[in-house]
Amino acid sequence: LARWDRPGGIWLLLLPCWMGLAQMRIPAGFQWIDLLWIPLFAIGAIAMRGAGCTWNDIQDRDIDAQVARTSARPLPSGDVTLQQAYIFLGAQVAVGFLVWLCLPNDAKIVALLSIPLVAAYPYMKRITWWPQAWLGFTFNFGALVGAATATSVTGATVVLYLGLVCWTVAYDTIYALQDREDDAILGVKSTARLFGDKVLTGIFVFHLIATALIFLGAYFAGAGRIGALLALAFLGHGIWQVSTLSKQREARALGVFKSNIYAGVIVLVGLVLAAFL
Repeated sequence: LARWDRPGGIWLLLLPCWMGLAQMRIPAGFQWIDLLWIPLFAIGAIAMRGAGCTWNDIQDRDIDAQVARTSARPLPSGDVTLQQAYIFLGAQVAVGFLVWLCLPNDAKIVALLSIPLVAAYPYMKRITWWPQAWLGFTFNFGALVGAATATSVTGATVVLYLGLVCWTVAYDTIYALQDREDDAILGVKSTARLFGDKVLTGIFVFHLIATALIFLGAYFAGAGRIGALLALAFLGHGIWQVSTLSKQREARALGVFKSNIYAGVIVLVGLVLAAFL
């Protein structure tokens, strides 16, 4: 239920937290207290990503039962009861709550603002063609929390956050390629279906917008030339993704999706280097 056997989602939730923290440390460098925040964010990401997956599975159990890729998940397969799933959800939220208690007050307030986004996400695929965008606003809220933990949320933080949202639209569209046929039968909406034959163009456009916004966020924070280098490397990874998907889209979708962990690491490393230098 928590997808601990598939840690890619944990990394994609955690990396924005570290990015927000690193971006706000660019002007004055890292502090000793960051040795607390870095592992604390990791614990929170594991707990809340697992809680999000569990909540999503509870709400989507009927749909998952009709999709080949998800029919073997614990709830639709009957391996776990609905009551057990709710108990497990509560346990993970409790861990997340303990992490939340450790955050500075400003970061606590920012973190609370993400709860409605998390709660509503499972329903987005039923009512909008853009559930990937909703996921982007939800999954990257850690960048705002990381910034608020370091100092405060600034304009540079918001620009970085919006860039990460566009990045999520790109990589989650890739993920959704796996289910396009089943989604069409069930009436489940996604950008992978919305973009149709132009899906690779759509993915690249959002990656390109993400590159521009991530660069601007780094520039406004004072990253200088390192910000430009990280943007070029990030864009290069996006070009590789689209090139790889140009052959056997559905077959290669999962592998390319997972590679976005490295795309996120590129951004993080750039921001960390800028903060150190």
